[in-house]
Amino acid sequence: MGYQAFEVKGGKKLNGTIIPQGAKNEALQVISAVLLTKEEVTISNIPDILDVNRLIELLKGLGVKTQKVGEDTWRFKADKVDLEYTKTKKYQNDASKIRGSVMLMGPMLARFGKAFLPKPGGDKIGRRRMDTHFLGFQKMGADFRYDPEEKTYLLDATGLKGGYILMDEISVTGTANILMAASLCPGTTTIYNAACEPYLQQLCAMLIGMGAKIEGVGSNLLRVTGVGRLGGTNHRILPDMIEIGSFIGLAAMTGSELTIKDAKPDKLGVIIPTFEKLGLTIEIKGEDIFIPEQDQYKIQTFIDGSIMTIYDSPWPGFTPDLMSIILVVATQANGSILIHQKMFESRLFFVDKLIDMGAQIILCDPHRATVIGLNKQFPLRGIEMSSPDIRAGVALLIAALSAKGKSVIYNINQIDRGYQNIDGRLQQLGAQIKRINVE
Repeated sequence: MGYQAFEVKGGKKLNGTIIPQGAKNEALQVISAVLLTKEEVTISNIPDILDVNRLIELLKGLGVKTQKVGEDTWRFKADKVDLEYTKTKKYQNDASKIRGSVMLMGPMLARFGKAFLPKPGGDKIGRRRMDTHFLGFQKMGADFRYDPEEKTYLLDATGLKGGYILMDEISVTGTANILMAASLCPGTTTIYNAACEPYLQQLCAMLIGMGAKIEGVGSNLLRVTGVGRLGGTNHRILPDMIEIGSFIGLAAMTGSELTIKDAKPDKLGVIIPTFEKLGLTIEIKGEDIFIPEQDQYKIQTFIDGSIMTIYDSPWPGFTPDLMSIILVVATQANGSILIHQKMFESRLFFVDKLIDMGAQIILCDPHRATVIGLNKQFPLRGIEMSSPDIRAGVALLIAALSAKGKSVIYNINQIDRGYQNIDGRLQQLGAQIKRINVE
């Protein structure tokens, strides 16, 4: 059986305008939330990507009426949900393929009093524990069991009630799950140390539109007063900040002039200032971001002259999903930088491919890498490589587009999980990229 790869001929300047897709991480949250109501929910700007489509298929299997009513718009109605479907082999197999399926548990628990889920899949970027979700549900009165033989989670809650939850880590999906469960739970639920990134703020806005009572939106202290029922709503998903950061990195690495349309720069937190630390020129023009052609960019130092360090942290810190892009962009900068990937323990292992391409990188340990910029004096060279996860896959794709010669990237289903028609959209900018079939 054959599979697909990307063949990339690099070293070519790109030019034009690109529109970021809807945010994958927000889509997985708000699509899960349709289970909270019997009424119709319409969601627009949904990205057409593997992970999101798999979640929609899971909802279909549960009996949710789904209808595509526009190019990026879906209508959902969860008036007749078949919970028995969660016990079938098909559901268990399909749900285990995407990490976002875990967020079906909160809505199921709140509305039906029970939830069942196989251990979810997703990227192989180190341990991504589920404790935060289940500790929160337990504090709301749910009974939790894990079957290590079947690798399945079972939650039962005949009487959920509000409570005080101090999250043991700032988990985005954990906060979303508990928030959705609390919205229909009697009493007041306080969630402290909650994630507060824009996508979670969007989920709050959607729930409030459905009739939920939530205070503290945008902060790490949420108070949710449960209501008896939630109604339908219309919701539009934000542009994907990870795509926007990826396109900024692409422009820098290829020395291209690019405009990123409808990027909502006010929702990007420290993303633009972090890229500016690498010496990039970035202009905000209304809702658009313009990156002029830059033949060189110089990494800043700290005020005392010491080497620049960029590290990830929960929102409003710099997102871990863009650390691989920052690292790739640094390989062609003028100067040196320490990349400290704090939140995941295996996300830097893709640097061996960059080293093979000629990058000067010292991998200090699973969390830290020192990059000595080549100042575009020595372009990276094309190689054959494999994509280990979504974000590293796009970082390698950017490296290949800047490299001299031909590269082949295998395992591109990892990239397709998070990026919609990425090859087609890059071709419109002038990139020499095509899908090839590999036996």
